Amino acid sequence: MLYEEARVYLDHVSKYGSVLGLESIKGLLRELGNPQNELRFIHIAGTNGKGSILACLSCILKEAGYRTGRYISPTVMEYRERFQIDGEYIKKAEFAEMTCKVKAAADRMICAGKTPPTAFEIETAIAFCYFEEQGCDFVVLETGLGGLLDATNVVEHTKVCVFSSISMDHIGVIGNTLEEIAENKAGIVKPGAVVVSAPQAPNVQKILADTAQKYGCRYRVSSPADAVFIENSIERQRFSYCEFGDLTLPLVGKHQIENATTALEVVRSLREEGISISSEAVKAGLSSVKWPGRFMVVGRNPLMIVDGAHNTDAAKRLAGSVREYLGGKKVTAVVGIFKDKEYQKIVEIMAPYLSSVYTVELPDKSRTLGQEELKAEFEKQGILAETSDGIQDAVKKAAENAGGDGAVLAFGSLSYLGEVISYVKGKEGETW
Repeated sequence: MLYEEARVYLDHVSKYGSVLGLESIKGLLRELGNPQNELRFIHIAGTNGKGSILACLSCILKEAGYRTGRYISPTVMEYRERFQIDGEYIKKAEFAEMTCKVKAAADRMICAGKTPPTAFEIETAIAFCYFEEQGCDFVVLETGLGGLLDATNVVEHTKVCVFSSISMDHIGVIGNTLEEIAENKAGIVKPGAVVVSAPQAPNVQKILADTAQKYGCRYRVSSPADAVFIENSIERQRFSYCEFGDLTLPLVGKHQIENATTALEVVRSLREEGISISSEAVKAGLSSVKWPGRFMVVGRNPLMIVDGAHNTDAAKRLAGSVREYLGGKKVTAVVGIFKDKEYQKIVEIMAPYLSSVYTVELPDKSRTLGQEELKAEFEKQGILAETSDGIQDAVKKAAENAGGDGAVLAFGSLSYLGEVISYVKGKEGETW
């Protein structure tokens, strides 16, 4: 099987949709010899910030000398970004080999009359097979949807269960209230693990603390308010936290300090478990973090920023970053949002900071909110909005409208930001 054939196979499987539950993934992994049982995991659930915490921890563990796998979704730059070891994407030949192996196991299940695995379950199995074969010391693992019935929750050897900020998202799928959503995400907690959380709403924190107590887990909460700022610019932050002094984080916004301090509490927990991680490794790891699509500066003339704010909580965080770093600038936006998100609320939150908007349709045509409908939502808020002839057309028009003193902000979904980044980078040095 070639890489292109592997991608065609997964695209074909994805047409059958997704199903929450662990029966199928457990069956698939049994067929493969349960590779996940040979690995140690740091398992991360939450609504916003999972990826940033994962990026911080992956880089710190790498600098500490541990071979570290990371499994993420969705991706920004390209598909193979999902499967990484020490920051390096899986090679195409390796991906094809792992896919062939997992496909054979899935075919055996189907022949035996069992439920066919979903695309995400197959990808999760590919990740576990790859990390096990490559001898990873740790795998930093991000849930796909929720926690309790997410395919990643098949893992048992979890050292730390981590919770980023939990808010309303995937309503009606993993819960209808904040408490139900928190209960679902708390489903990743395993006996004997340490539970580390970002600050949460009181009702969410109680659910996490009670779950930790139920399974006999130590529980700790990060305290971003205790971070002491040294420098804060549009491209990096310097701060100290507890015993960690003068750290550089190439991610901006106060919410990223919350994510970073949560990662640092994980480091403190691992140290208490006898895992050797030096302060030098922490400093070097944080300073090397790259996490595309999170208030990321991609161009300078005009200033161009991309951010995957795809729900109301993320939109509030983005609005805070715009106030802090773009105050006084005319901000022209490029916006694409999925129709199953709370797009009216996202528009209401962001509208006060925008001078005009160009709407786009997202690559996933089955989920994208129509340009005209999105345009109408901004117009309700008194914002001048126009549709576009595609993502590149929208970026070009926004750049021309912003001029040299303004800023362009692309947001709404991570799914199209890779194309924005590639297009802007390809035009470096050119006149818009």
